[in-house]
Amino acid sequence: MRPSTLPEADADALALSQRLLEHLRAQIAQHGPIRFARYMDLVLYAPGLGYYAAGSRKFGAGGDFITAPELGSVLAETWAQALTPVLQAIEQPEILELGAGSGALAVDLLQALARRGITLARYAILERSADLRERQQQRIASAVPAFADRVVWLDAPPTAAFDGAIIGNEVVDALACSVFVMRADGPREIGVDERDGQLVEVELPPSAPLSAAVAHLQAQGVDLPSGYRSEVIPELGAWLASVSAGLRNGVVLLADYGYGRPEYYHPERRTGTLICHYRHRAHADPYWLPGLNDLSASVDFTALAEAGRDGGLDLLCYDHQAGFLIGAGLEQIYAQLDSMSDHARLRLTQQLKQLMLPGIMGERFKLMALGRGPAALLWPIDGAGQRRLL
Repeated sequence: MRPSTLPEADADALALSQRLLEHLRAQIAQHGPIRFARYMDLVLYAPGLGYYAAGSRKFGAGGDFITAPELGSVLAETWAQALTPVLQAIEQPEILELGAGSGALAVDLLQALARRGITLARYAILERSADLRERQQQRIASAVPAFADRVVWLDAPPTAAFDGAIIGNEVVDALACSVFVMRADGPREIGVDERDGQLVEVELPPSAPLSAAVAHLQAQGVDLPSGYRSEVIPELGAWLASVSAGLRNGVVLLADYGYGRPEYYHPERRTGTLICHYRHRAHADPYWLPGLNDLSASVDFTALAEAGRDGGLDLLCYDHQAGFLIGAGLEQIYAQLDSMSDHARLRLTQQLKQLMLPGIMGERFKLMALGRGPAALLWPIDGAGQRRLL
């Protein structure tokens, strides 16, 4: 049943969702109930059917949500400012962007780095969605043709050593998460089954990785009473190790919405953080029209820092977005306001409000920088005041 606040889907979208639903039913018929992480992966990435794999628009006013790069170039300017000291120390710097979305960040970052005298040997994009890859290619070729020959798309993380930076904006939240609920005898894993033609949740015995992840939380002092429901990504360490394996000297910069562990698993957050987005509206039913909704969960930044440590990466910075942007030289952008036209000034002011205000993106979004090798020592922003929240 459609949540009451959501608009109707058109006939083509309904048909696409129905085909994905039939695919999910076939999976369940063949294998039995599927774990939620598998369900989430399918509804987001099933070839030709999943949310990121089909052809509908995802980003911007005509999509389902707006990411920071879609607002304008401020994010790219500040990221370029922070990355410049690191990249200047490297002879042939490269950037690997994880999940480049619409391509907006790549376009703006390439230009911002060039204005700072940074010549990249390569700008690689690791993009799982063939549909998004095509859109990125079109946007980059049109917006920054002078850089197009240095941009490549990868099917897998690079294994050859490179120096530079790995960046990702709202990537970790889209990794398939496992959902669990605590019972008197321990965690149960949420799965998805079919009954009378409808997708329904069921509780399954936990997988070994999920059991280990929950045990780790409890060993760290996290209180998980009976009935408490939340998410973990047991494969987070393996994912980070995979995407950063080739980085020999440089930084990993990841931005997303989320919390440090004490806040993530706060006693009052007992229903978890999983959220669905459809036409700029948030709702809590991940089984309504599968394939037409973005599914995501907030990031446990403590787990991300642990994964980095285990993979040989040092924690350089953890801060909320407003603090990070100020530390990256946002005052230089404010200084431009007096010389702008009224229209340009209004647009920039609106962008800064979206990025900085606590109730919008300023505190909900966090940035974490991890580093390896001598160039990482040149990372200019500390963000140490937020580290206690991990």
